[in-house]
Amino acid sequence: MSTGAPAGYDPYAFEPFAVTVDLAVFTVRDGRLHVLLVERGEDPYKGHWALPGGFVLPRESAESAARRELAEETGLTEATVSALHLEQLRTYSEPDRDPRMRVVSVAYTALVPDLPEPRGGGDAATARWWEAGAVGALAFDHDRILTDAHDRIGAKLEYTCLATAFCPAEFTLGELQQVYETVWGVELDRPNFRRKVLTTPGFVQAVEGSPRRTGGRGKPAALYRAGAATALHPPLLRPEGRCT
Repeated sequence: MSTGAPAGYDPYAFEPFAVTVDLAVFTVRDGRLHVLLVERGEDPYKGHWALPGGFVLPRESAESAARRELAEETGLTEATVSALHLEQLRTYSEPDRDPRMRVVSVAYTALVPDLPEPRGGGDAATARWWEAGAVGALAFDHDRILTDAHDRIGAKLEYTCLATAFCPAEFTLGELQQVYETVWGVELDRPNFRRKVLTTPGFVQAVEGSPRRTGGRGKPAALYRAGAATALHPPLLRPEGRCT
């Protein structure tokens, strides 16, 4: 029976391998950076915490598999998962990264606001948000993926206006600064941060005539809303030598 392969090409000459997807999904909760993890309900690494993910089906794209697995393993609704902006991080292909067989993983990452509490499903016993700084050793090579993903989202805050999505509709520059400090893991100089934000075209827009919010001691703080820009020109770079 014909396999449909071109003449002279033998598809059985190559050892088969599986393709999986893994997802590093971050959010800011209670002023701290959190990552979505699942507890594995099956071997290998049963009982260990891992990033959500699973095998890509034969007639499925990697991104479709990523959204399907995220919904199955966390209990998030299809509508919630479909609305997420997933960014392809990189491909992980070390020969022994999975003890079952040769597995190549396409990793995705996302930094999103206001996701609901997850629950386990599929081959995940449970799912929960973990404070990113308190995550222990993860299954497979997920420690490496998580580190790479954290670095990627830190870079996204340098070049995009994503940080405003984690603030209220009307926010102070102090609240915006807290998002950067949470993701980057650094303490920023307040006057310098304020100057960079206000001189970046389209980053924020002052709220005219609104009440001014008082946060603790000091004078009331002006309120802003997200501006029309999506990319930052110039970028708001992390302090050199101080990023996580």
